Amino acid sequence: MSGDGRGPAGPLGGGLLVAGTTSDAGKSVVTAGICRWLVRKGVKVAPFKAQNMSLNSFVTREGAEIGRAQAMQAAAARVEPSALMNPVLLKPGSDRSSQVVLMGKPVGELSAQGYFGDGEQARYTGREQLLGTVTDCLEELRRTHDAVICEGAGSPAEINLRRTDIVNMGIARAARLPVVVVGDIDRGGVFASFFGTTALLSEADQRFIAGYLVNKFRGDVSLLEPGLDMLRDLTGRPTVGVLPYAHGLGIDEEDGLRVSLRGAVRESVVAPPHGADVLRVAVAAVPLMSNFTDVDALAAEPGVVVRFVDRAEELADADLVVLPGTRGTVRALAWLRERGLADAVARRAREGRPVLGICGGFQMLGERIEDDVEAKAGTVPGLGLLPVRVRFAAAKTLARPAGTALGEHVEGYEIHHGVAEVAGGDEEFLDGCRVGSVWGTHWHGSLESDGFRRAFLRRVAEAAGRAFVPAPDTSFGALREEQLDRLGDLIEEHADTDALLRLIEDGVPEGLPFIPPGAP
Repeated sequence: MSGDGRGPAGPLGGGLLVAGTTSDAGKSVVTAGICRWLVRKGVKVAPFKAQNMSLNSFVTREGAEIGRAQAMQAAAARVEPSALMNPVLLKPGSDRSSQVVLMGKPVGELSAQGYFGDGEQARYTGREQLLGTVTDCLEELRRTHDAVICEGAGSPAEINLRRTDIVNMGIARAARLPVVVVGDIDRGGVFASFFGTTALLSEADQRFIAGYLVNKFRGDVSLLEPGLDMLRDLTGRPTVGVLPYAHGLGIDEEDGLRVSLRGAVRESVVAPPHGADVLRVAVAAVPLMSNFTDVDALAAEPGVVVRFVDRAEELADADLVVLPGTRGTVRALAWLRERGLADAVARRAREGRPVLGICGGFQMLGERIEDDVEAKAGTVPGLGLLPVRVRFAAAKTLARPAGTALGEHVEGYEIHHGVAEVAGGDEEFLDGCRVGSVWGTHWHGSLESDGFRRAFLRRVAEAAGRAFVPAPDTSFGALREEQLDRLGDLIEEHADTDALLRLIEDGVPEGLPFIPPGAP
């Protein structure tokens, strides 16, 4: 990018980076809210996150894997998600290693040292190469949109990682983006967090910190204002908004179980069941659980109660047990056996009580798993509840399938290394099968298809002996749109939108003071 705001192929749109004092400060939510506020003003806007670490991912229409948060931010901006919006995705496989997904495709499994450090392992991820990739993606988005709202990761003041940073101050400086820092006041210490975050940055980095935004405030804002004035006196930077604490707000944010539509439904006033009974759903909280957002659409149904469980006795009163996706199928299977959950699921199957396996959960329900790729465990016996054999392939399946099941149209997406060979069953079920009351499929997101979800819940209620009737008018898509509009309302009503527009359009303000001591 040149100094006059032009890229190699023409002028660039405006931009802003939303950073945070901590992980889960609200960066994803604020980014989505700004996108929805802008698009309602007629601005063509796109989200962007240079590097995401998450087990919750999504497949774009061109078959690229990106973080679900960026897919939902794209929905907030009313644009089609693409790999440009999340060029680097890290999918943890353990405490020490992650799969690296570059421009939507996996390129290798690297340790944290290999990714952030030096040496042979870092061959895929040299800082110059990755910084060039992410800045090119950002430039392309800025050439084709009026504005791009970028999300940082963790905290920009992680001084141990600054040398290799491409997602916070690294991209802010490379693209000359003004930075607004979000702080979660509900945790306490927000003034110290704002000041300390700024003061730990180098003088060159501090020049891009343009303001602060308080998130999750409870009470009378006038009581906070003296502190905001003192913060401005200390740092020379304004607070551009105080967002109130709002129950049930959030999007599919990285790996936080609290932050999803499921949580929103639980915290809001839930409509009573349409029939005589509620339906209880227990989701096994397996290790390295991925795309647990699959069950959000279940929780959106009036009368459906969803909870995550990790003990066998918690399955006793469940009408449906869900084995969700996981980044470690073999490890999750061992965990089910160690905790007695595998035996409890097998008993349910013998008794004709419903079980649903999705992706890794589907694989665990099969007869055997041959894994020389993910866990490198060789051949491992599955739960033996479905006539399925799974072989892990080096290539990852990334797809957006559509079809018919239970007489209804269904759409979903696939993200898996396991290739399933289905040898029978009582009924085809998406790409998997059903045996008795046990269903399995590789398709994520299928339950967001309203007609299919209602048909599936009717089958579950019948098998469970519950007088539960799905509501005829629940639209998961409409609920999601309502959620995104609420985020836009928060920005419009509680942020200094004039100040935000000036930052997006005019860039980094001149003359922002240095706050000592600065980075060591």
